[in-house]
Amino acid sequence: MTGRRDLWERIASALDRLAPPVAAPVDWLSHCAYVWDGGSARPIVALETVGLAKLRGIDEQKSAILANLKRLAAGAAAHDMLLWGSRGMGKSALIRAAIDELASGDDGGVALVQITSGSLPRIADLLVELGGQERAFLLYLDDLGFDSGAAQDNLALRSLLDGGVMARPANVRLAVTSNRRAIVARDWDESNARHERDERDNALALADRFGLTLGFHPCDQETYLEILRAYTDPLDIEVDEEEALRWTIARGSRSGRSAYQYACELAGRAGLKL
Repeated sequence: MTGRRDLWERIASALDRLAPPVAAPVDWLSHCAYVWDGGSARPIVALETVGLAKLRGIDEQKSAILANLKRLAAGAAAHDMLLWGSRGMGKSALIRAAIDELASGDDGGVALVQITSGSLPRIADLLVELGGQERAFLLYLDDLGFDSGAAQDNLALRSLLDGGVMARPANVRLAVTSNRRAIVARDWDESNARHERDERDNALALADRFGLTLGFHPCDQETYLEILRAYTDPLDIEVDEEEALRWTIARGSRSGRSAYQYACELAGRAGLKL
C-alpha cells in the first residue's frame, strides 16, 4: 500500500509541475491603467504621459475628451470615441494625458485598459469582469487598422459598440485611435473589386458606431513651433527656428511627434532630461 501511495503522490506532484500556475485575481481598483491580452490583465504602475499642458494645437479635442471622460467617471452617459487623423498629432498622447489628469479627481477618475492586438474576440470575458467593479473604465485600442480579410476583429468590435446580444456595462466605454476615419486597411485601393468594397463598407459601418469622432490634422508651422516651445521653454532651451524646421523636412513630417523628437535632441545636447 505504501508503494502505491508513493506512486500516486509522485504522479500528483508531476501534474502540479506541468499545470500552469493559477493567475492571481486582478485588483481593478488600485492602478490607473492595465494591459489586457485576451486572458489576463497586467497593471501599469505609472502611466507614461507628457501632460495635457504640453499638448498644443488640439484644444477642441482636449476639451471634448475631458468632458466625455468626466461624464464616464461620474456615472453619467458617455460616448465611445474614435480619434482619427495624421500620425504624430497627439491621439494616443491625449488619451493617456486625459486619464492621468482625471486620476487626481475626487471621483477616482477612469482606469485605462489597453486591449492588445488579436484579443477582441474574447472581449466579452473582460466586460463581465469590469461590469462588477465600482469604477469607470476606458477600453483603449491604439492604431487600429483592419488588414484585408480580418473580418473577425471587425465584427467583434462592431458587436461591442452596438448590436451585440450582451449588454455593455454602463461603466465601460471605448476609445480607438486610427490613422483613417474609416478604419480600413492601410493598403486600400479604390480600384479593387466588389469584395474589397464590401470590406470598406464594413469599416465605415464600424466608424459610424462611435458617438464622439474627433479628427487630428497636420499642424502648420506656427503650431509646430508652439508645440516645440511647450517642451523647451520650461528647460530654458533656446530654439533656432530654421534648424527646427529643417528637422521636420528631413523627417517628412511636421507634427507634435516631430516637435517632441526635436525637443529631445535639444535637451540631450544640453545634458538635460525632457
